[in-house]
Amino acid sequence: MTALITREELAQEIAAGTVTVLDALGGTYYAKAHLPGALALIEADVETEAPRLLPDRDAAIVTYCSNAACPNSQNVATRLERLGYTNIRKYRDGIQDWTEAGLPVES
Repeated sequence: MTALITREELAQEIAAGTVTVLDALGGTYYAKAHLPGALALIEADVETEAPRLLPDRDAAIVTYCSNAACPNSQNVATRLERLGYTNIRKYRDGIQDWTEAGLPVES
C-alpha cells in the first residue's frame, strides 16, 4: 500500500514546490476544481502519459481523488509504482477534505 501524506504536509510541499500533485479524477472533476498546480492523470492513461508528465521516476509525487472512499488515487499510485516510480504518496482524504479545510483550489 502506498504511503500516506496529511493535508498539512501536502500544503507545505505544494507551497515549497517540492512535489508533483496528481488529480486521479480527471475530466470534468479536474476542470471544476483541483489542488493548486495539480496535473490530471487518470488510471487508464498512466502508462501512456506518465513518461511525458513525470520524467523523473524518483521525484516526489502525491496522488489524490475525491475522498477516502474513492479508489482512483490508489489505483494511479499502484500503476506508477509498477512503472518504477519510487517516491509516491497518497492524500487519502482528497479534495473533499482539502476544500472543507478552506484551502484554495484551481479550476
